[in-house]
Amino acid sequence: MIELQTSLLDNMIGVGDMVLLEPLSENSFIQNLKNRFDHDEIYTYIGTVVISINPYQSLPIYTADKVEEYRNRNFYELNPHIYALADEAYRSLRDQDKDQCILITGESGAGKTEASKLVMSYVAAVCGKGQEVNKVKEQLLQSNPVLEAFGNAKTVRNDNSSRFGKYMDIEFDFKGDPLGGVISNYLLEKSRVVKQPRGERNFHIFYQLLSGASDDLLKRLKLERDVSKYNYLSLDSAVVSDLDDGANFRIIMDAMKTVCFMDNEVQSVLELVAAVMKLGNIEFKSESRVNGFDESRVEDNNDLKEICELLGIEQIVLERAFSSRTLEAKQEKVSTTLNVAQAYYARDALAKNLYSRLFSWLVTRINESIKVHWLFSKKVMGVLDIYGFEIFENNSFEQFIINYCNEKLQQIFIDLTLHEEQEEYIREGIEWKNIEYFNNAVICDLIENNNKGILAMLDDECLRPGTVTDETFLDKLNTVCAGHHHFESRHCTNSQFLTDHTLPHNCFRIQHYAGKVLYCVEGFVDKNNDLLYRDLSQAMYKARHPLIKLLFPEGDPSKMNLKRPPTAGFQFRASVGTLMKNLQTKNPNYIRCIKPNDKKAARIFTETLVRHQVRYLGLMENVRVRRAGYAFRQLYKPCLERYKMLCQQTWPHWRGPAREGVEMLLNSLQVPKEEFCYGCSKIFIRNPKTLFALEKKRRECLEVLAAVIQKIYRGWKQRKHFLLMKKSQVVVAAWYRRYSQQKKFQKIRICAIIVQSLIRRWKVGSLKDKVDIFRIGGAVVQWIQKYFLDLKKKIPSMSPIDKTWPPQPYQFLEGTHKELGRIFHLWRCKKYRDQFTEQKKAIYEEKLDASTIFKDKKALYPGSVSQPFKGDYLEINQNPKYSKLKGLLEEKVILADVVHKINRANGKGTARLFLLTKKHFVLADLKSVQIKATVPLPDLASVAVSSQSDGFFALKIKEGSASAAKGDFLLSSERLIEIITKLLRAGTHTAERSEINVDISDE
Repeated sequence: MIELQTSLLDNMIGVGDMVLLEPLSENSFIQNLKNRFDHDEIYTYIGTVVISINPYQSLPIYTADKVEEYRNRNFYELNPHIYALADEAYRSLRDQDKDQCILITGESGAGKTEASKLVMSYVAAVCGKGQEVNKVKEQLLQSNPVLEAFGNAKTVRNDNSSRFGKYMDIEFDFKGDPLGGVISNYLLEKSRVVKQPRGERNFHIFYQLLSGASDDLLKRLKLERDVSKYNYLSLDSAVVSDLDDGANFRIIMDAMKTVCFMDNEVQSVLELVAAVMKLGNIEFKSESRVNGFDESRVEDNNDLKEICELLGIEQIVLERAFSSRTLEAKQEKVSTTLNVAQAYYARDALAKNLYSRLFSWLVTRINESIKVHWLFSKKVMGVLDIYGFEIFENNSFEQFIINYCNEKLQQIFIDLTLHEEQEEYIREGIEWKNIEYFNNAVICDLIENNNKGILAMLDDECLRPGTVTDETFLDKLNTVCAGHHHFESRHCTNSQFLTDHTLPHNCFRIQHYAGKVLYCVEGFVDKNNDLLYRDLSQAMYKARHPLIKLLFPEGDPSKMNLKRPPTAGFQFRASVGTLMKNLQTKNPNYIRCIKPNDKKAARIFTETLVRHQVRYLGLMENVRVRRAGYAFRQLYKPCLERYKMLCQQTWPHWRGPAREGVEMLLNSLQVPKEEFCYGCSKIFIRNPKTLFALEKKRRECLEVLAAVIQKIYRGWKQRKHFLLMKKSQVVVAAWYRRYSQQKKFQKIRICAIIVQSLIRRWKVGSLKDKVDIFRIGGAVVQWIQKYFLDLKKKIPSMSPIDKTWPPQPYQFLEGTHKELGRIFHLWRCKKYRDQFTEQKKAIYEEKLDASTIFKDKKALYPGSVSQPFKGDYLEINQNPKYSKLKGLLEEKVILADVVHKINRANGKGTARLFLLTKKHFVLADLKSVQIKATVPLPDLASVAVSSQSDGFFALKIKEGSASAAKGDFLLSSERLIEIITKLLRAGTHTAERSEINVDISDE
């Protein structure tokens, strides 16, 4: 039998792997991406790296069938897809015990979050199943919507932009089943809480709460639905066409329950969200004091009062914290009043800290639910979904930190890609040549150097005594970084940029790997300090709210620490360092996301935008790294299977080792030796032209083979059809001749008998008898004719239950009259049955079985005759309460009802869900929907019922069966007749036909 292996080279639109692109240039690279994007091919490879272009529309490429198609398949066996990378990573983790990490990078709006969801959903679909495993998978998946609600927002580039970085380690057991996970979050953009750029929104949860919460919940949270009532919520983008905030809120509430949040915890979280919203409504006014200084006062105490009620704080304590500040140095305390500007700063700082700490608590709380609670050897797959490189019109501290993180990811990408390439060449015994590439370590050093790095100098400025401003920080940069080739400023000692009017005086510019980015230093010092006045921390700690004390532990007077807290930059640099060490211990898998346009529209491909992303993602450099040695590599066996038809010695079957077959193949095709190299397990092809030449010859050969196969198949099919027709004709002719001769014989026989009887009478009779023969014969014909005409007029109705039949008119037709009545009844019954649908036939068959079992035996039976057998009385397919139970049952549910299980000890009944499938019956708890017992039907020996009108029945289990340990079941139900009937019918249709007896007795 001929087997042809599939490959990404089959039916290829453009080039599926950029390593094979010929000729290779930036223009051909972009054109190939565009060509594939126009045909809805959004995934392209660079070796094992997946390029993903956001289609901004739903595509039918993520179905369950697609999951099965890519399951356990070679990476290059099918068209490029994110499932191929996810499958390769999962199988390497499961089968080779290699910890994996999925690194998803790209700018905002490129589809990173969706890519991480697709990876997690694929892994969840292909790993093991079971009640506990399914629970873990559901919790891991449902953690996403919770974090998206609190950490994502609508921006000008993306309606669901992640405003925090997320790294999730999913932990698996030795079988590859998920055990749990750990989530790490990085740098929530908390400045968005108090201020959003034009055209953008605050975090989703604020709008979802106002839109989707019930009126009663809003009343308890002291909120109104009108977004315009809250100063922290932007109005110009409050409604997003592609987001249903109300429906999403309900999804979030369900997800929090799935991740095991308690009701009181959900209420506490919503109270803090409401408090943050209301903080923005607090306004301050200035009051003059006796000493001549101005002091701030809360203008309207209503909002302050409601915030204090939500947080459980005394109003005077919070009001005092907004109007004054206590400074402590050693044993001295100095209290100073806050002016209006300082009060607004304190209010916003409290709102930002309250929300960011709430978000960190949410991550910690989710980790408590999904973490592995026992220690043993486990495998880990990490998924990194972190902000992409950002270049805005006004770039501040947040963009600087984000772009620093992307520099580190680019550095590890280049290092690990080259390392992986080098490792493969060494493993295969092929000479390795050093490849020149741009190493962005010099940019990382500019930012993170412990002595002269930008972050270190920013920390020095924040910590030094004296007047510290953004301008003093920029002056220090101009002095220390002036000679760096990737740093530019108007005030550098280097006069190169003195006349550069594109570089404002309060800005500096860094030449990142992705391009030049202009940063405005305004706000750098404050955002790095990230200070919250100690008075506000202490006020929060005094709150009676169950969460507040956890969020502000530094407010505890007994644990007061005068040491300055670490800066935001220091914390982030430490987090990134830990992340990089973590990633370097795992096998990397890369997904590079690209945004095709800025309009968020489908089927629009903006070449200039894509070109910019291709450059800063270093994709061309990645292709050159892969092509510097050999452009294509493949295991010997798949290579031989694909191209064996090109050589007579290897076609149709090669009996020797696969490597020798490949050598024979390439020698017969006279491929130049410098174009390929033999590794230990793979063939390496240097130039894509050589591969495409092989593909061309293969297509030509397949066309010839297809013509031969078609010719042979058509001849075989026609020959088989002819022989079948010939055989059928002989059979039909034989049967017809037999039938024809039988009919002819019967007709002749009847005629002969009549003639014989008349002749005999003629011979023995007188003249009068002979005359009577002719007279009687004519009269009989008239009587028979009249009989049939009368019968036609008196014919009964077509109802099968109509038992009437016209009286017999003539004695000599007695037998004929009865036979006609019987034939008519059978005919109208057939006509009545022909009107039945398949569903109605099944219903009558069930009723007929019930009659056979219970008629005249069970007093309860007559009342069930007129009641239809519904089967699914719980509507298990429509009721969301039973969705979890439905997922555990792999078979179709025949009957679902509530029964009462009788306790043998005390005779009390307990409500249970009774589910019947074609192979099992299941008993489950009515409230928790947890399965209590599952019994295969072949293990059921008999069913015992009484002859009275009660609903009790006993299910007896076969001795020695697997279910015998559970004992017999005594149950009670009003629908006893239907349950037992369906149970017996299901038992007779199982693969192991089980003979289930029914015992009906007076006891």
